[in-house]
Amino acid sequence: MEEDPDTYRILKLRAEILELGSAIRQLQREGLDDAAAQLLIARKRAQLDHLVKVTSAARGLGVQRS
Repeated sequence: MEEDPDTYRILKLRAEILELGSAIRQLQREGLDDAAAQLLIARKRAQLDHLVKVTSAARGLGVQRS
């Protein structure tokens, strides 16, 4: 069964967000600046939110995205 490209991107973004969350916690434990990681995770979350909305809308309309 072939994986939908949007589904793959969603899973990839979720994995990246989990990794960034872990990195942020580690930086905080060590008392280091985590501002850059916080900004990156916010951007990744926005990308994920957008992709989920676009994918849901396309599927609701029966549109096949590639």
